Amino acid sequence: MTRLESLAETLAAPLLVTNLTNVYYLSGFESSNAALLVRPGGEATLYTDFRYVESAREVPGVEVELTKRALMRDVGEQLSGRVQFEADVLPYLEWERLAEGGAELVPARGIVDALRAVKDEEEIAKLRRAARIADRGLEALTAETWVGRSERELAWRLRELLHAHGADEQAFDTIVASGPRGALPHAHPTDALIEKGTLVTVDWGVRVDGYNSDCTRTFSTGGAVPEKLRRAYAVCLDAQKKAVAGIRAALTGVEADAIAREAIAREEFGDKFGHGLGHGVGLQVHEAPRLSTESEDTLVAGHCVTIEPGIYLPGLGGVRIEDLAIVREDGVELLTSFPKELIEVK
Repeated sequence: MTRLESLAETLAAPLLVTNLTNVYYLSGFESSNAALLVRPGGEATLYTDFRYVESAREVPGVEVELTKRALMRDVGEQLSGRVQFEADVLPYLEWERLAEGGAELVPARGIVDALRAVKDEEEIAKLRRAARIADRGLEALTAETWVGRSERELAWRLRELLHAHGADEQAFDTIVASGPRGALPHAHPTDALIEKGTLVTVDWGVRVDGYNSDCTRTFSTGGAVPEKLRRAYAVCLDAQKKAVAGIRAALTGVEADAIAREAIAREEFGDKFGHGLGHGVGLQVHEAPRLSTESEDTLVAGHCVTIEPGIYLPGLGGVRIEDLAIVREDGVELLTSFPKELIEVK
């Protein structure tokens, strides 16, 4: 069964797919301006403008309609009756243009995302390859000197190494956060020099064949690393290992998050872990499901998720340890293999 057929089986009314990642997932068509109408019977119409229409005609199993560049207004004129739309991604202005056609527009959320969240073995193989390339790139970086180089220089050097090991591109801008900047979960690399006697957090990933990896490790630069940071590392590592051991299909995202959160809360750092435990990864770096105190998801076999507790100590530094994992019925399969024990870099 194709992805379009799988989607059609779930629909009570036609669905207009406007999330370009979802269009690509369902049809294999990549474009900056497209929409895909999928009907309950399985028929599908792909809309795009002149720049992409010849490529669209190569897509099997869809009818192609040429539109103006102002795509939504043109598509709206061709719709009738009751039509679902992706309410979580369609901007209001585009909804107004779509509504001008007179169809009854019904908001829908997460329909394609739920299909995308469950990876097949071909997708898992791509995710596994991306994780392996990311591991090798960082391993090469750890053989070099870090102390005395800037965060920005290390981030750029890692980018070079990732490409050298086979990455198509970076999944996102690499985070390199040293010393007190490690307390910023989404720090941007700066010209600050890496100093001895502290921790350095690196959050990096690659994209291979359209699929992403996402991993974080925290390193020591040796010397007199503050005892509180060493303690934070030990607590974070213990919590991360407990989550890896405990997560499995049928847990809710809230229950998965609680495994690590409760382990950290039992120590002195309960209020220093302020983000969710993880998120889905695939064609996008952040997608369903979520592992957090606010999650409404339930894990199923085939979900690809991050497991990334963190402890952040303003003015001192921080720790985050993240693996990429496939949820299985009886546990998880780790795709990342880079060591998690505290490594000292030069």
